[in-house]
Amino acid sequence: MDKGDAYKAIALFGFVSLLGDVIYEGARGITPSYLGYLGASAFVIGLTFGLGEFISFGLRIFSGVIADKTRAYWALYAMGYLLVIAIPLLAIADSWWIVVLLILIERFAKSFRSPARDTLLSMISEEVGAGKTFGFHELMDQIGAVLGPATLGVILLWTSGDYKLAFTVLIIPYLGLLFAVLYTYSKIRPLVEPAIREARHIGFGEIARALPIEFKMYILAVTLNTIGLIHWSLILHQASLIEAVWMVSFLYVGIQLIDAVTAPVSGYLYDKIGRKILLAPFLLSIIPTALTMISGWSNLIVAGVFFGVVYGMQESIYRAAIADLVPVEARGSAYGLFNGFYGLGLLISGGVFGYMLVSGNIVLAISYSVVLQTLASIILLKSVKLF
Repeated sequence: MDKGDAYKAIALFGFVSLLGDVIYEGARGITPSYLGYLGASAFVIGLTFGLGEFISFGLRIFSGVIADKTRAYWALYAMGYLLVIAIPLLAIADSWWIVVLLILIERFAKSFRSPARDTLLSMISEEVGAGKTFGFHELMDQIGAVLGPATLGVILLWTSGDYKLAFTVLIIPYLGLLFAVLYTYSKIRPLVEPAIREARHIGFGEIARALPIEFKMYILAVTLNTIGLIHWSLILHQASLIEAVWMVSFLYVGIQLIDAVTAPVSGYLYDKIGRKILLAPFLLSIIPTALTMISGWSNLIVAGVFFGVVYGMQESIYRAAIADLVPVEARGSAYGLFNGFYGLGLLISGGVFGYMLVSGNIVLAISYSVVLQTLASIILLKSVKLF
């Protein structure tokens, strides 16, 4: 595979992710209010999205191992996108429990496609650099994450809140998604098939032994970093207590845009200066946490900016580092473990910082974040030998 083929492959994978994000990120912007419209309580709404995130990330531990064991990367990738049909089907859901079920089906599907996709991307990255590969892919992914919520928001504005029409419209990008997956498979499979065949076939026990100690320490560092970083949903929640909902919505779009810009830039820097760049998001994670706890509209805007920067780096260079730390035959498992513990970190972060926002203990929350990010940075320094 030459560099031209590699960039073409990254673009195709990115376009598939872009269409996927138009669908499910678009829906994520309005499904909480749709659940409330159908009579679901705030507890049900919170539990649904918390459980959805945990399913999406936690199950990747198992799906990554399955991907490595079966080498069925393409089948898992395709299955994960086929099940995105659950989102357009929200248009015919007439009770909140059906909506919850469809949301969880889509999150389940994401848990199976992501490690397979990241493994295929890591095979391509050997030609152009892991940082640029994952950075550019995340850029295209985030374009969809901006277009989706913006489009559905406009539809709801024009139709005075016609949820069913908004969800029905998503069948159009879904059909495009199916075509894009098939086209990507037909064009890219011949390029990555040699790498799949050459990867040594190993058993479950060997997969565990193939994961180096540096990778395991890296996972611990990332988990602590995630636990100590406030979640974007809490930034938006604090903003909703101060400003109109449409302004909060634009704050969310702003976070996605900053993520989209940061991902390729940090990916380029990763390939240029190496793993040193990994330390930046760990230290920057303290800023959005502190500013959200202090609150105030201007503070929350700045918190959103820094969260977007950190999130863009998490989605690009955190994944790129795994391609450098783990041999190809165990990368599906590695990406699965990475995402599983990342999901656990999100679950803990949401609970802890949500409780601290309710209790109003600003000093404790900021101190908690500083201690965790300092500890995470020390472990990171030891795990990937930054200097």
